[in-house]
Amino acid sequence: MSLQETIRNTFVPIHREGWVFIAAFAGVTVLLGVFSTNLFWIGLILTAWCAYFFRDPERVTPVDDRLVISSADGVVSAVGPAVPPRELDLGAGERLRVSVFMNVFSCHVNRAPVRGRIARIEHRAGKFLNAELDKASAENERNGLVIESPNGPVAVVQIAGLVARRILCFVEEGTDIPVGERFGLIRFGSRVDIYLPEGAMARVAPGQTAVAGETVIAEFGGPAAAPLIRVS
Repeated sequence: MSLQETIRNTFVPIHREGWVFIAAFAGVTVLLGVFSTNLFWIGLILTAWCAYFFRDPERVTPVDDRLVISSADGVVSAVGPAVPPRELDLGAGERLRVSVFMNVFSCHVNRAPVRGRIARIEHRAGKFLNAELDKASAENERNGLVIESPNGPVAVVQIAGLVARRILCFVEEGTDIPVGERFGLIRFGSRVDIYLPEGAMARVAPGQTAVAGETVIAEFGGPAAAPLIRVS
């Protein structure tokens, strides 16, 4: 790895949503330092973690309509059939669902798994159960998007977790979104479910690590050509 790549991977941009939290952590750290050197170092470590949490690195996204890309960094927690949330109006039938769990050390910027038009955005209040639990999909606070892709409607659901108390969505209904584009963020530890239309085949398994905007989690039928890539 070149020096330029090392620097780029180490010092990544911070998402704008994080600056107020980093400033708050830093302010408390300085205050603690007045009373105790040990508390100052603890605060400094927590401030560094906060900056790390809100990192927003560039990603190289495959551009191929047959590919579905992970919307979140983390560990694939579930792959299999499931019924989408009722408010997304996708019917009562099961669809292939891929779930990615983000812990407090994961990058929490969420990205579009496919390109298309955002047909629907629905937010639902709910509980704050451990996002790794399967019932979190139905019971936790969540925000769902339906993207009309070339292969049919794809639903992306941001789910709050045990620690997460705030779901942010940066896009609006009726707008077009390219694959890999940032659309939201969740604070602090959570999960993203992706519901896919008929014809999608999973390309990941539970326990596998996924990288938002880069990891192929599913594919639609047909021989796959070498995909183009976009840096975002």
